[in-house]
Amino acid sequence: MDFAFDARTEELRARLLAFMDEHVYPAEQVAHEQRQRLSSPWENPPVVEELKAEARRQGLWNLFLPDAGYGAGLTNLQYAPLAEITGRSPQLAPTATNCAAPDTGNMEVLAQFGDERQKKQWLEPLLAGEIRSAFAMTEPDVASSDATNITTHIRREGDEYVVSGRKWYISGAMHPDCKIFIVMGKTDPGGPDIRRQQSMVLVPRDTPGVSVKRAMQVFGYEDHYHGGHAEVVFDEARVPVSNLIGEEGGGFAIAQARLGPGRIHHCMRLIGMAERAIELMCRRAVSREAFGKALAQQGVVQNWIADARVAVEQLRLLVLKTAWMMDTVGNRGAHTEIQAIKIATPRTVVGILDRAIQLHGAGGVSQDFPLAELYAGARTLMLADGPDEVHQRSLARREIKKYL
Repeated sequence: MDFAFDARTEELRARLLAFMDEHVYPAEQVAHEQRQRLSSPWENPPVVEELKAEARRQGLWNLFLPDAGYGAGLTNLQYAPLAEITGRSPQLAPTATNCAAPDTGNMEVLAQFGDERQKKQWLEPLLAGEIRSAFAMTEPDVASSDATNITTHIRREGDEYVVSGRKWYISGAMHPDCKIFIVMGKTDPGGPDIRRQQSMVLVPRDTPGVSVKRAMQVFGYEDHYHGGHAEVVFDEARVPVSNLIGEEGGGFAIAQARLGPGRIHHCMRLIGMAERAIELMCRRAVSREAFGKALAQQGVVQNWIADARVAVEQLRLLVLKTAWMMDTVGNRGAHTEIQAIKIATPRTVVGILDRAIQLHGAGGVSQDFPLAELYAGARTLMLADGPDEVHQRSLARREIKKYL
């Protein structure tokens, strides 16, 4: 097996690493200070727009899209080490390179399933970074880990769809530039096939009947850089029938197609978060003393760092294998591997971040280091895009089926 990155990946890695060192890391504190002076916490600090302009100038833009007509034309295997690098600064780097969720998944949906009008109206400005978007699937009143439970209703009346329902943790919806929602609801709630009851429609934010009610917190964080996570109510919101994505009854299949790449992108970035945590652990360990010697000389600290390094190397290999399989046998063929990384990566990175926080003492839970916010983000990914237990259930069934 050849574990080397190809020439294009190496060239992009070098450019992206330089971009992080020269622009992104220095901007982290600047962005924090600028945010304190904004009239709305949901606006982008000016330095974010500067980063976006610089990333575009350097050709570090839309790296996630494999379709060369829309993005960089990279394979999953080529994109994986790049997403890992952006994961080292998850609040700034993905946004700066136009590779931030939920816009990435929404652009993939529009590129794959949207018609030409939908692409012109919504995909093009998303690709240009001119607007933001949101994906409205999760609901507060049902177990959304089973997407067939959703209760939002999409009924047809003549040439319009009427959307009614309540969603929450709709990422990006608080951002003032969020102009469009992709909404998943039931067009055929009584249909015999529970996976053909759902459809997806495009609902512009300014549609009468759409109300963004409040920002939902994640461990006390509002995740301003990603546009927050909102509770959104659709009260008889009317859109043209032409706003249907794909076909009626195709919503569940589109959701699955969207979530596959999204899951691996999260895992790629999580490895970068873990690398940032290891770096911070090592710097802390060599700079602090306790009980007469440096923390780096304490056996327990050495064990934490060694275990973290081993775990990250294991995860990276599994993620790269999954990316390679997605490229060679497709998302369906890599289903088991996608589930495996979705189970293993968040829980392992949460453990690494927990040790890093412990090593930093009070500083670890403070705003002076990124660890607490990284922890909140990593822990959330044990729920996002399907909770661990759902993936474990499906993966176990596949394994057991071999012996039946």
